[in-house]
Amino acid sequence: MLPGMITIPTTEPAEITAGDTIRWTKSLSDYPADTYALHYKLQPLSGGDSISIDATASGTDHTIEVSAALSAAYTAGNYIWTSYVLDIATGLERTTIDSSQITIKPDPLTSTADLRSTVRKIYDAIEATILGEASSAQLKIIVDGDTLEKKSTADLLGLESRYRLLVKQEEQADAINKGLRTGKRIVTRFLD
Repeated sequence: MLPGMITIPTTEPAEITAGDTIRWTKSLSDYPADTYALHYKLQPLSGGDSISIDATASGTDHTIEVSAALSAAYTAGNYIWTSYVLDIATGLERTTIDSSQITIKPDPLTSTADLRSTVRKIYDAIEATILGEASSAQLKIIVDGDTLEKKSTADLLGLESRYRLLVKQEEQADAINKGLRTGKRIVTRFLD
């Protein structure tokens, strides 16, 4: 590949970011783009408005491209996508191709949403409660069947230790997904 050239994926993304340009291509030998039109429907798991995406023909392949301006209007959350084709001649013959889950992350340039994981939010609330700096919302967080404001100091310290470990595990998993070092040693044993 030449420097500066972008490789366009040939599979649907598992995660996208609102406000980004989104591209992929699909080659469907049984449903070529000169005979069938490929469409996607993204349905939010929590209910709400669905998103429709239409592919365009590129020879016999299907090209999917969503502009940054269009994706900026996408609501962050988890969705189930379904791909299907319609025959171009009549538009009446529909065949479902595939489906899976996709996550739409909020636009980091415009979002005011709290992007921390649930585990991180709970850990931060536990720490704030121990320090006496928790907001009323943090004090109302329920962990192990009771709100943080009703927990004893010993319980809070135990929770803090447990959630510190969970946060560290999340950070290590994120580092692995990004191809970064985690600081953990991998031990290999060779047998004769």
